[in-house]
Amino acid sequence: MATVEEPPPSANAESLASSGARGVHLLRVLGVVFGLAVIVGNTIGAGILRTPGTVAAELPNVLLILGAWVVGAIYALLGANSLAELGAMMPRSGGQYVFARRAFGDYAGFVVGWSDWISTAGSAALVSIVIGECLVALFPALAGGKELFAGAVVVAFALLQWRGINWGSRAQNLTSLLKALAFLALVAACFALGGGGAFSRGAYDVVHVETSALRLVSVTVALQAIIYAYDGWTGVIYFSEEVRDPARDIPRSMFGGVLSVAAIYLLVNAALLYVLPLEVLGTSELAAGAAAGAIFGPRGDALIRVLTIVALLSSVNALQLIASRVPFAMSRDRLFPERAVRVNRGGTPTVALLAGTLVALAFIATGTFNQVLGVAAFFFVANYTVSFAALFALRRREPDATRPFRAWGYPFTNALALAASLAFLAGMVKDDTRNSIYALAALAASYPAFILLRRSRAGGAG
Repeated sequence: MATVEEPPPSANAESLASSGARGVHLLRVLGVVFGLAVIVGNTIGAGILRTPGTVAAELPNVLLILGAWVVGAIYALLGANSLAELGAMMPRSGGQYVFARRAFGDYAGFVVGWSDWISTAGSAALVSIVIGECLVALFPALAGGKELFAGAVVVAFALLQWRGINWGSRAQNLTSLLKALAFLALVAACFALGGGGAFSRGAYDVVHVETSALRLVSVTVALQAIIYAYDGWTGVIYFSEEVRDPARDIPRSMFGGVLSVAAIYLLVNAALLYVLPLEVLGTSELAAGAAAGAIFGPRGDALIRVLTIVALLSSVNALQLIASRVPFAMSRDRLFPERAVRVNRGGTPTVALLAGTLVALAFIATGTFNQVLGVAAFFFVANYTVSFAALFALRRREPDATRPFRAWGYPFTNALALAASLAFLAGMVKDDTRNSIYALAALAASYPAFILLRRSRAGGAG
């Protein structure tokens, strides 16, 4: 069973001293509620509205569908188990960059940090564009303004976060709560007003599964889609030194967040299967929209678009909060322009927030986020792989380091998470070879950039 040890009195002081280096001060004001909210907000998005159709197409059987979502939850829990140890051990804001740098040095941290930052800013742009598309669909008179609305959403959350972490955390708590309630309302409506779906047609009988449903490629495609839908469970580790009691609150937030997301995902899938036959669910690009249409008729489309907007507002806020912490942490270690280390009285890394906002706005204006995210998806999985490897490296190299939380089942659970990530990465290379090649090219180009940065840093120091 996972264990939590009391940190020595010097642990918090050491963290505060490191965060106060060169006049930097983040505020230690966050608790478990924010940790849960940022994980729910960062994880649950448009994916759960679309992914069930993909999964049903590959695994046309109720038990297999629900089982695949359980497997995705287990993968996320294994990851949370490993990264909770690292987050509690290294209570420094910045996410997986912090782990990679400590375990493998500046270059690994440089690659993880830059790829994480760019992909997070690109994700904020993509999510904001989806909000703009939904607004235009709801109000046709606004046609042609989706980019304008997307940019307005990004700027609005940036201005709110500029006031301080308390404002950003309150916005995250509220929008994540609204998101959870909106999905639970959809689930309740499906069970109260629907029926006639896969549950009532005997499709859960494993004996009647067609052989094609059990093909390895089908299982792989379904699990890839599900793992993408679960992506975001790392949210709280980007704020580790801003959490009041990282030794307790980080593990609780990560496990509680993953379990909350898994519960919502399983309820949504069960509700969709209660309303829609498998042949309909498996051909639906927007499964939740098809279910809403079956229940509410023509009004279903509008209701799902409203649900999408509510769901994605918390995602934008979470992504922008996260995107500001990565360059801040890198700047503190002189792997990013030094000005990004500035923090205002409200505890906001203002220059880092501005940089991430400008990158997101550039993606929106140029429409290049899809291309960037296609490459960034490779790094998302690669960064998880590096983090799991970091746990092995640090356990071996720093056996006496203070570990307030120790991963349950180590080394087996971490090895399983690492193996799953490697398998997932291999699947991405096979299924999306072009973007994987682009990602490897970007990785090769990053080393000369890192050398130039290190030389300029050495020159500046001299």
